[in-house]
Amino acid sequence: MGSGPDLSAVLDERRRLINVAYRLLGSLAEAEDAVQETYARWFALSRRQQEAIASPGAWLTTVAGRICLDVLGSARVRRERYVGSWLPEPLPDRDEWLGGRADGGRAGSTDPADQVTLDESVNMAFLVVLESMTPAERVAFVLHDVFRYPFAEIAEIVGRTPAACRQLASSARRRGGAGAARVPAVRTTGQAAGQSAGQAGHAGQAVLVRRFKEAWEARDIKALVGLLDPDATMVSDGGGMVGTVLRPVEGGADIAQYLIHIADKAPGLRLLERTVNGVPGLVAQYRGVTVTVAAFGLAADRDGRADRVDRIWAVRNPEKLGPWTWTED
Repeated sequence: MGSGPDLSAVLDERRRLINVAYRLLGSLAEAEDAVQETYARWFALSRRQQEAIASPGAWLTTVAGRICLDVLGSARVRRERYVGSWLPEPLPDRDEWLGGRADGGRAGSTDPADQVTLDESVNMAFLVVLESMTPAERVAFVLHDVFRYPFAEIAEIVGRTPAACRQLASSARRRGGAGAARVPAVRTTGQAAGQSAGQAGHAGQAVLVRRFKEAWEARDIKALVGLLDPDATMVSDGGGMVGTVLRPVEGGADIAQYLIHIADKAPGLRLLERTVNGVPGLVAQYRGVTVTVAAFGLAADRDGRADRVDRIWAVRNPEKLGPWTWTED
């Protein structure tokens, strides 16, 4: 009998599996559950069964993909009953999160948030685009266009032919529009690679988000309106657990008025500039507790510079704010 698959090599697949599952599901908690179930199935195999698997990494990916496909199917039903709008779970920048989390950033943490490579395939705008796809389209598109898996392997996951999977990915691109067409492949060989790519080119966005923060803090409605696109939309996700608008707020003027209303209702609300899913965003803390994580979609001028906010995604559901529970010193 052979020595069998190397255990450390099998466990080292976890980072890649978390990256795949988070993009497929848009939920860190569900991604972690899917990966845990994947490993449970691996360790439920006999030694002989494990040795018979030529590529444990491919086996793990196939199983994780099938689990995610099942979760996506049931999630569509659950989200139909969701109170208000459903948004993907936001992720902090790894360094910012490690610096303030409850365990003090101890080495060896297995928390999934520090496993996700932050690049354009996890920004909120792209994850929202993925929500428009059917489960099979999403799996085919994410695995092929984002992770560069061949359609022959994807066919094993979705239970269709490679040609059918190619059609699924094509349909997903049409459904997602320009946002789906521009996403680059994920680089999961190192967190730093994803971070440096995400940081490059975001200086203009950071400036705009800072101006937005300052106008909000000053309750300067005129300045807010000037920073918002006239056709801007704000979507808020409270999950029925906290008070928030249940429908999108449309129009820059209405969004500005709503934000001023929020500031008036919560005196002492503290706004922090933080990286949200790899791009500049804001975190709102009230009495030392993180209550909102806001991601922004920005409109660009003719020179490609971000000059207005045209989308705001505000996540308020406390069940989605676990990685953001740190407080400032």
